[in-house]
Amino acid sequence: MWISAPGASPNWQRSSAARLMPVRAFREGDRAAVLALWEACGLTRPWNPPEGDLDRAVDGASSTVLVADDAGEIAGSVMVGDDGHRGWVYYLSTAPDRRGGGIGQDLMSAAEDWLRARGVRKVELMVRSTNEAVLGFYDRLGYEREPVAVCSRWLTETDPRLDANPEGE
Repeated sequence: MWISAPGASPNWQRSSAARLMPVRAFREGDRAAVLALWEACGLTRPWNPPEGDLDRAVDGASSTVLVADDAGEIAGSVMVGDDGHRGWVYYLSTAPDRRGGGIGQDLMSAAEDWLRARGVRKVELMVRSTNEAVLGFYDRLGYEREPVAVCSRWLTETDPRLDANPEGE
């Protein structure tokens, strides 16, 4: 059975007034910085161009990208969406040299606020099972590890992972 970390509080969020820096909606002028941040944080994969994910999120009525704006510098970002049943978080990122200072926590709080404003009752996210540091971050925020498996199937003619790496490496 998966449980949240001992001592984790469901009320960890800081109000918007107590956030370390402003969290705001993505602007087109943020594009290069956000994409570079996702790359620097190891969130991208060759078979899944992040530009497409960014475009779908900012153009969709049920999703957005939020950024932590430190006097014009993008210090972090998060993609958040509502699939009609649950809220989902993707691409949570904090500049590697800024980690541990509460930016990720503030972005998660803002993402949860965005979902609450739309009547969403539960948020979910996926973390690679080998990423212990990130799993620990979510444990500390009170997230629970669910006893489920993620299943997927490519809806393209070929597996894009093979197209991105024809040698199968």
